Amino acid sequence: MAAHDSLEEGGVRSAEEQYRKSLNDEESTGFWSSAVVVALIQKVIAEAVGTYFLIFVGCGSVVLNKMYGTITFPGVCLAFGVTVMVMIYSVGHISGAHFNPAVTITMALFRQFPIKQVPLYMLAQLLGALLASGTLYLLLDVTDLTSFDTAPTGSAMQSLAMEFIASFLLMFVISGVATDNRAIGEMAGIAIGMTLLIGVLIAGPISGGSMNPARTIGPALILHKYTDLWVYIIGPILGTVLGGFVYNLIRFTDKPLKEVAKVPANFVKSASRVW
Repeated sequence: MAAHDSLEEGGVRSAEEQYRKSLNDEESTGFWSSAVVVALIQKVIAEAVGTYFLIFVGCGSVVLNKMYGTITFPGVCLAFGVTVMVMIYSVGHISGAHFNPAVTITMALFRQFPIKQVPLYMLAQLLGALLASGTLYLLLDVTDLTSFDTAPTGSAMQSLAMEFIASFLLMFVISGVATDNRAIGEMAGIAIGMTLLIGVLIAGPISGGSMNPARTIGPALILHKYTDLWVYIIGPILGTVLGGFVYNLIRFTDKPLKEVAKVPANFVKSASRVW
């Protein structure tokens, strides 16, 4: 009995010593040296950089095409699509390469992304778009004729419908190639980039082909152009949410309807590999 008490006391002392050591280690390393915090900072920076170049190259091609007419509209579509593809392969393994608040919100709703990281991701995406828009404004001769904001060419409802449909398609493809472990993961960047190209090609003449609240809000703040801004916030968010939901409907074909929208624990191999 005494030996048992001695072992128990020794175990308690050992646990207390380990706890004190963990506290000392945390104090010595500090909050900013935590592996979790460092990884989150890296993700946020990757999102900001990726969004920056998406807006800088994509919107820059819009301005240059209006100034010189050498890029052409299909070239603008290609600029957006290829830039997304390149940035997915560059930082997708770090942050998941969302570059789009609507995509981040949708991933969180379907439990494919930590909801507590959503505000940081959205701030990083908006910051990247804002910095890119400011850079273009300073470098290029941006006027009303060469503006790179997004505004409906027809009615607001027509643009809302186009943004909704294009965003639906984008998220449907993202769900298929980047969140389903049966897909060929190496092809995700190409598929998503080409889908964005198609979306801009179809929706561009009517709504500007944003599909991304950050792509519209950043230029709007720099250029002070807020015409029907709500269209480019509501349309992409509703479209991506429904696109993600519909893919989940066909993903779990062996489950009852009430279970379709639920995501099991092993649903995604790694949330960091989602665009």
